[in-house]
Amino acid sequence: MSARAWALLLVLCGTIFLEGIDVAMLAVAVPSIRADLDLSTGTAAWVMSAYVLGYAGFTLLGGRAADLLGRRRMFLVWLTVFLLFSGLGGLATEGWMLIVARFVTGVAAAFMTPAAMSLITTSYEEGPQRNKALLVFAGTAAGGFSLGLVIGGLLTQLGWRWVFFAPVILAAGILLAAVRTVPVEPRPVRTGGFDLPGAATAAGAMLLLAFGIVRLEHAAEGWALPAGAFAAGLLLAGLFVLIERRASAPLVRLAMLRRASMIRADLGALLFVGSFFGFQFVVTLYLQELRGWSSLQTALALVVMGADAVLAPTLTPRLVNRFGNARVILGGFVLAIASYGLFLPIGLDWTYLAMFPTLILTGTAFALAYGPLSIAATDGVPDAEQGLAGGLLHTSTQFGSAVGISAVTAVYGAVSAGTDGSAAATLTAFRAALVVPVVMVVLGALITAYGLRTGRRKAGPSGGPAAPVHAGEPRATEGAGA
Repeated sequence: MSARAWALLLVLCGTIFLEGIDVAMLAVAVPSIRADLDLSTGTAAWVMSAYVLGYAGFTLLGGRAADLLGRRRMFLVWLTVFLLFSGLGGLATEGWMLIVARFVTGVAAAFMTPAAMSLITTSYEEGPQRNKALLVFAGTAAGGFSLGLVIGGLLTQLGWRWVFFAPVILAAGILLAAVRTVPVEPRPVRTGGFDLPGAATAAGAMLLLAFGIVRLEHAAEGWALPAGAFAAGLLLAGLFVLIERRASAPLVRLAMLRRASMIRADLGALLFVGSFFGFQFVVTLYLQELRGWSSLQTALALVVMGADAVLAPTLTPRLVNRFGNARVILGGFVLAIASYGLFLPIGLDWTYLAMFPTLILTGTAFALAYGPLSIAATDGVPDAEQGLAGGLLHTSTQFGSAVGISAVTAVYGAVSAGTDGSAAATLTAFRAALVVPVVMVVLGALITAYGLRTGRRKAGPSGGPAAPVHAGEPRATEGAGA
């Protein structure tokens, strides 16, 4: 790629780095925010959950908006919104102000991130060049989260408000660079107007389903609220399908949802990311609550999981070129099974050296699986629907993170509820919660293996690779620098 192509990629990767570092820093700072503003436990939890609701609830709509309204336009507008509301969060003096700021910031990320990803998939030639760009994008996301844990710990020492102001500075720099770097697109051609009923039912369904998942963390308070949210969400999802079937210009072309490889990739991303965040959540609790480590010590211990930021753009492209997406994804899932399994017998006096193999293997597994899943989720999709494909992928990852954290929290709470609260009993609850990420990656490995088996059936009689999904030579659009 040319220097111009690399410049564009770095700007777009800056967005996903911004999103990752923002989430990680806040996760470290929540205890300090709670103490300074005298927030209740429920309000502090909603400071984190509001972002997830905004992100998961609007990512599908955000991805499609990039296709219909212009990727550059959506990218710049919502990056600006992200900047403004991150700054407002840093000025908050009440819990409700923080919750509103985080919800809108999540909505901004829901529009901004799929736009950035679709700019990559439409600006770089399909094949090795696009794969390289997507793997760098995925590695940058992981690096942002890993570094965010450490930076968040350091900034919290200065004052928790810097956790909100630091992303403002970074976002402003990305915005200035994006105005000069991201190429101007021709105005999208639209016929039939906008599918407003479809947009409303899609956003409503995603919000309700995300809310139901988030409330699973509080299952001890009763199942009525999450069950009602799930039921209402599924009802709206069914209504959305009916609307799309009859719409002259549907928000989502339902035939898109019949792409088996894309659905497998999205489901695999949900399970893998869910297992990753669930595992990290349990390990963080283990180190801080059971072992008494500080937030900064914990962040420094977990930073080794950021090895994927180095491996994703260097090792993974070579493996994908050599073995193909599906085999590398399967390798990532198998490695994750091994890494989480090694941590199951965790003890009260484990040294960091004993934990290190699991942490480094977890980062390596992420490098092998996440980037190739991103490639598989967008491969063969027409340019006009790349935003939608990116939106579906990011919706899956956001739901996955919510499912993973909620599931381990629910299991931990159920097991620890009937114990005496001793260290040994708490350790038993941690071990039970660790089974959740293991189950998730086992399911992901089975789905990936099934896809490999299906691919072999489609191979030619000579045993060679299956025919391409779509015909025609890939093309690079303006700004690719190909």
